[in-house]
Amino acid sequence: MKNKPTVTVTVSPNGPYVVEGAAPLSKMTIVANRKGGSEDWRETRQYETKEKMALCRCGQSARKPYCDGAHAKIGFDGTETANRAPYLEQAQEIDGPAMILTDVESLCAFGRFCDPNGRVWNQVAESDNPEVAQNFVRQVNNCPAGRLVAWDRKTKKPIEKELPVSIGLVEDPVEGCSGPIWLRGGIQVIAGDGFKYELRNRVTLCRCGQSSNKPFCDGTHASMKFRDEPSSV
Repeated sequence: MKNKPTVTVTVSPNGPYVVEGAAPLSKMTIVANRKGGSEDWRETRQYETKEKMALCRCGQSARKPYCDGAHAKIGFDGTETANRAPYLEQAQEIDGPAMILTDVESLCAFGRFCDPNGRVWNQVAESDNPEVAQNFVRQVNNCPAGRLVAWDRKTKKPIEKELPVSIGLVEDPVEGCSGPIWLRGGIQVIAGDGFKYELRNRVTLCRCGQSSNKPFCDGTHASMKFRDEPSSV
């Protein structure tokens, strides 16, 4: 990210995510194919854009996606446990003939875009096949968490879809649950102690309150069937 971010998300100790910078906020729904595989994204609701807002991260607010103070009532433990090392220092590298795939499994938000068309870990081995490569790049770029990144083998540069600076609230109809907060386009995440996490194009933050990799999503929302009912605000 060459440009300084205009939007920041600060992780309040045992409290909400404080967003500053008037980021567009919308509900983003996973679109599945006939077999239930994740294929694309659809914006299904837009919220009012605010210069500053507090988004629930304990999962218990009655005013989701906004905080209503429920974290204090339930004694929410929002201790940040995520690895603070840069992405590439954590990543496993899988080499292919034309592309490389990097993978940090702990960041998985269970979007399942990696699975269709033979799974990306197998597709990279056929990345010199134009048809396979097209699916590979599309699926990797649809991974909301940025767990997966595709790289051009010759240039050693990431093949990243340009995303607008915005925030999505993931909905997953196939799993019957609501997913994480999806930060797009280079939004700076600041820890409760002031540490600045690596600035990335795609990041997902936990909003069910149960991730073991806080503040990032680890897919727990799917197993607990977390639901974010429409806000009345």
